[in-house]
Amino acid sequence: MPVINTLFHRLEIPADTQLPRLFTYPFHYTPHPLCLRAAAEVQQYLASQSTWAEELQRGKMFGVLVVKSPEGEVGFLAAFSGNLCGTNNLPYFVPPVYDLLSPNSFFPEEERKIDEINAVINRLIHHPDYLSRKEKLSQLVRKTETELSAFRQEIREAKRRREERRRQSPSEEELAAMVRESQFQKAELKRRERKAKEAIHNFQQDINRYEDAINRLKEERHRRSVALQMRLFHAFQMRNALGETRDLCDIFRETPQAIPPAGAGECAAPKLLQYAYLNDFEPLAMAEFWWGDSPKGELRRHGHFYPACRGKCLPILTFMLQGLNVEPDPLIAEAEAEHVPIIIYEDEWLAVVDKPAGMLSVPGKGEACSVQTWARRQFPSATGPLVVHRLDMATSGLLLIAKNKEIHQNLQAQFKNKTVRKRYIALLDGRPAEHEGFISLPLLPDPLDRPRQVVSHEHGKPAITRYEVLAYDDPRPGITRIAFYPLTGRTHQLRVHAAHPEGLNAPILGDALYGKPGARLYLHAERLEFIHPATHQSLCIESPAEF
Repeated sequence: MPVINTLFHRLEIPADTQLPRLFTYPFHYTPHPLCLRAAAEVQQYLASQSTWAEELQRGKMFGVLVVKSPEGEVGFLAAFSGNLCGTNNLPYFVPPVYDLLSPNSFFPEEERKIDEINAVINRLIHHPDYLSRKEKLSQLVRKTETELSAFRQEIREAKRRREERRRQSPSEEELAAMVRESQFQKAELKRRERKAKEAIHNFQQDINRYEDAINRLKEERHRRSVALQMRLFHAFQMRNALGETRDLCDIFRETPQAIPPAGAGECAAPKLLQYAYLNDFEPLAMAEFWWGDSPKGELRRHGHFYPACRGKCLPILTFMLQGLNVEPDPLIAEAEAEHVPIIIYEDEWLAVVDKPAGMLSVPGKGEACSVQTWARRQFPSATGPLVVHRLDMATSGLLLIAKNKEIHQNLQAQFKNKTVRKRYIALLDGRPAEHEGFISLPLLPDPLDRPRQVVSHEHGKPAITRYEVLAYDDPRPGITRIAFYPLTGRTHQLRVHAAHPEGLNAPILGDALYGKPGARLYLHAERLEFIHPATHQSLCIESPAEF
């Protein structure tokens, strides 16, 4: 009798739905219809789990992997990132790659030892004798500083009086007395400073005994934590479709960070592929969706699908997908298509071109064509860096090209001094509450998922946008046509300001990072106003959006 795999959930395939020809490119995709059906079943299951409701409301990433079983049945596997309800192993969902919470794992015991060190550090830091000595030392420092400051003032006053007396032709005896007074006061100041230093040192000695013990424990904690993390990374033995196995340390060794980030291997996507390989399921398509509230700063919307994170998952999935026929990166495919910028304005000093969506502004890591490489061919006699500023790959619109170094420097200075005026047109998936206004949300790159940006009021760089609604329900109900006037030029500024709940709470249509993927990102740089570096005349260039 065949063994029933309770983690394999069968899918009914509609007559008009075909199986995927290629596996999902996980970092930029539109969910396959079967992934949408699988995700709907998972979401229905989540909605029925009342005991998880509070934790789920705080937000969690889930994933589905459509697979074909060894018997040829089509179904799906489900997974969640990290832990849920204090565990990483729950019915309905595939298990973790390595169960670090298992009683048989080395992790709980070593974590317990680290927790014990933390407890000792905490007791020492809050020990009454340690706190008392620190407070007495602080009082002593304030007292000695006050007394020494007062004595130095006395010395200055005495010096002033002596200088005034010297101008009155004092006798030799008075002059000698003044010299002796000055010498005594200097010597007395040094004596008092030395006495204060000795008193402070004696107090500090007692405090140092506590702090030395605290620092030794902190060093031991750090040493144990690093060793535990590296042991854990070695325990994550990741597989690929070729049957090969590599641990996380080996996978990340050739990446810029060299060492895996915390939490690597615990995302939904690696869990799903690992389980599929170990149980002879054939992966067909994959998708990940967010469930619950958005995390602080980062933009995640309930029920929306998202690409896999690049910081943790790019190296892992690059290895795990070897042996599968994977879709090409659609962004690169678009850039490699016959995208050619349109020259809107040109003279002997500069040009303004309309960059198509899907084309890089400057060369990236791959071989995809960029406006910069195109401009080298288009303007062979031009010198200097050429492209003056940048647009996101997915954004279309006006770009300035300088034909020599001096023009380039002048135009870049105008951007730096914020004298260049820019107008963008966008379609929003939603309806902003206000017809016009300003958005001020500081932005910070997400170190584990570049180029995604997060809002950080504490560490972010200022980002300010003026906006003006042009039309509601245009070109269809629920869509808003809007004009953006960025006053700063941060990466993804308009995209985050549109999508974030503290901004317009209406993502730009087609925004795969901060909203929902679509045919394209409906964002276009429509107008540029600047001072021509050679003629010194104001120049306004426009290129209306095609949408």
